[in-house]
Amino acid sequence: MNGSAREASAAGTPVPGERPGPDGPGASTDQPGTATPAGTATPAGTAERPADRHRRWPTWRRDLAVLGVFLLAGVWVTSQIWLNPARRVAPLYSSDPAQVQYFLAHSVRVVLHGEFPFFTDRLNYPDGVNLMANTAILGLGIPMVPITLLFGPAVSFVTLVTLGLAGTAYAWYYVLSRHVVRVPLAAMVGGWFLGFSPAMLSHANWHPNIISQFLLPFIVWRVMVLTRSRRPVRDGLLLAALVTYQAFINEEILLFTALACGVFLLAVLAQQPYRWRTAWRPLGIGLAVCAVVAGSLLAYPLYVQFAGPQAYHGLSDAVRDYGNDLAAFVNPGTATLGGNERGNANLAPNYSEENAFFGWGLALLTVAIVIWLRREVIVRALAVTGLLFAVLSLGERISYWHRGAVWGPWDLLVRAPLLDAVVPTRFGLITSVVIGLLLALGVERAWRLQVGDRRVVRRVAVGALAIALVPILPIPLTEITRPAVPLFITSGEWKPYVGEDETLVPIPVPAMGHTHGMRWAAATNLGFKIPGGYFLAPRNGNTGDSGRFGGRPSGVGELLDEVATTGRPVTPTERQRRRAQDEFRHWRAAILVLPLREHNADALRRTVEQLVGPARQQSDVWVWDVRPISGRTA
Repeated sequence: MNGSAREASAAGTPVPGERPGPDGPGASTDQPGTATPAGTATPAGTAERPADRHRRWPTWRRDLAVLGVFLLAGVWVTSQIWLNPARRVAPLYSSDPAQVQYFLAHSVRVVLHGEFPFFTDRLNYPDGVNLMANTAILGLGIPMVPITLLFGPAVSFVTLVTLGLAGTAYAWYYVLSRHVVRVPLAAMVGGWFLGFSPAMLSHANWHPNIISQFLLPFIVWRVMVLTRSRRPVRDGLLLAALVTYQAFINEEILLFTALACGVFLLAVLAQQPYRWRTAWRPLGIGLAVCAVVAGSLLAYPLYVQFAGPQAYHGLSDAVRDYGNDLAAFVNPGTATLGGNERGNANLAPNYSEENAFFGWGLALLTVAIVIWLRREVIVRALAVTGLLFAVLSLGERISYWHRGAVWGPWDLLVRAPLLDAVVPTRFGLITSVVIGLLLALGVERAWRLQVGDRRVVRRVAVGALAIALVPILPIPLTEITRPAVPLFITSGEWKPYVGEDETLVPIPVPAMGHTHGMRWAAATNLGFKIPGGYFLAPRNGNTGDSGRFGGRPSGVGELLDEVATTGRPVTPTERQRRRAQDEFRHWRAAILVLPLREHNADALRRTVEQLVGPARQQSDVWVWDVRPISGRTA
């Protein structure tokens, strides 16, 4: 038995890993004569029969095989991106992958050039971007620097997606198999669902920071250990290290983990309040140590995030009311075997936010497990936790099949501190974790059920799992081909034009929906600065305002966005022409660059020529040298 398990079995507070029976947590479900200490992966202090030793794999072999299966599944899901990482992208919302690749390139500059990690003016020049407020994924980007340097940020992106899915699945399998269940199949089923759930697959094409949840099972387990720890200071330090690292991967997921752990423990104490007498002291000490240490390590980054330049308070109105439809809980996800893209169209905010979509089979199986194991304190606590966050994920207005919207409880919390920066539909991720844990517990209880013919019970359990999980098996993510980064950029032909304090302006101007310029910059490891971009910033550029996507409104950006969308050239007014030239001066623009193969390139070229004069073709782009206009030296 390992150290944490020994501590976990010492004081009697319920945590995952105990075998709750009719008499409450800690009661063994084994028959007399076969009882073993709770919270361990294998029975301790008992000798295996010779036949068992020959029949069972060593733990390390099983672990390696499970990891291999999860990695193969991750490669299968991302196979369409691996065909050409630099040019394969999701058909919708392609701005998110471009943003992630830009942040990966920023990590390279942090490591090689010592640049400030939490803010940059190389994007949205000259105002810059608060990277702590934009999930700059330093916790993922810095370890990926060698791959980014050798193969580019696009390869790093797909590597992170692959490892995020597989790593999360394996991390949950590891914690489940060591601390929660004794049946390996139960840990495998739980780990599989927690790594490849419909919600995880939904985010995979866009948000590697959200699917990289490999630290979460260890954070949850360390919190549970604190409730009965004999070394709360040491365990608090371990928790602080995990919390600090997770903060540099994704703070929203860290907040969800804290909320879920709090609700779960309160649900346990509500059922068995006497346990507080032994739990409060180690839990209080450990959490205090964690708060002091993690708070000290994160104090300055959080100061930059909430009070530094370009800090914002609250999310954009465009995402604040994102919520799940009730029908989303019983439909399979779009990225699954039984998914229906059209059928799911109005059940989630968009295809990158399908944070439920369990299908009827899994929804009914989950309810059945809760009813079957309702006498177990942990199961009831998990059910309360999952149901609460499922309700919150519905948002401010609850609807069914996009009809009959009524008031939702999230309306009471939407403006609360910290919660005002939460996307409510993502509370469904907590419900997904709860379902994964219930699946693991259900499989273990079925496998260890003492009945006359175990084979019948196990066949029924396998059949129920197949009905529930086959419709939501992952399929390869759908991708399309996007334009390649221009040779003008990759060959360095831009360098004679652009100085260190000047910008290269992609046409159309970078913004949500126009992020090719961010990919260009990422391909050069942010060798040049660009105006605009896709990120979260305070409205109108005033620090402290509510958030919005993009920087200050740009007249020339809006003009060229209209042309790019309609394909019709626009004759700018004299006022528009003067405003465009003022913006070029504000941006310290050196050159404007329009790829020859840009969508509606001819209309864009003709419009820009009316603003600044004729273009010159160089390599595979149109170039306008605007240094005389912007007051720079040509």
